[in-house]
Amino acid sequence: MRSETMLESFKISLIIGLLATVLALLVGVPASYALARYSVKGKNLIKSFFLSPTVIPGIVVGYTLFQFIVVALGLPVFQGLLIGHFLISLPYIIRVVGSSMDQLDYSIEEVAWTLGCTRFRAFMQIVLPNVSSGIFAAFMLAFVNSFNNVPVSMFLSGPGVTMLPTSLLSYMEYNYDPTVSAISVMLMLLTIGLMYLIEKTLGLASIA
Repeated sequence: MRSETMLESFKISLIIGLLATVLALLVGVPASYALARYSVKGKNLIKSFFLSPTVIPGIVVGYTLFQFIVVALGLPVFQGLLIGHFLISLPYIIRVVGSSMDQLDYSIEEVAWTLGCTRFRAFMQIVLPNVSSGIFAAFMLAFVNSFNNVPVSMFLSGPGVTMLPTSLLSYMEYNYDPTVSAISVMLMLLTIGLMYLIEKTLGLASIA
């Protein structure tokens, strides 16, 4: 029974993490492009707003999302978790992809325009391939943050829908056996492996 509970929590964490990260990419990549490509009034303020969840303590973010998603909107647990993890994943997408966008020479995109390429096609075939390593690194970093997040998961979890970190903490309240240690080591190795891939694709210095 305990193994089944942990396995179900792992599946939920995996699904929520992947969906939230993909949604964050769909919103964050165009937003990063707009912020880097165009002179927008209040650009620094907009960037600060997008990055605020990484500065505000996690417990505050979790409680705020609980008040807004659960209390005010009354959304189901799964949808609430998805929205919450989307919001905490978005800043990592903006930060990492935005860094790659800032380093891109946009004259190659303008050349594509002069050769008859539409803006959308130029974005898909010129811009995205040149920042693909940043998108890949952003995806992994945001996914790791979502999968391992504790405060938001604790506030937004509910009956039958519990993330793995929350399940581990609840289990440790009454038990402590090799199961917790084994899962912790697996999560640590997963995180180390993903961070290694980030370092090889983009470099950790560029996201610091």
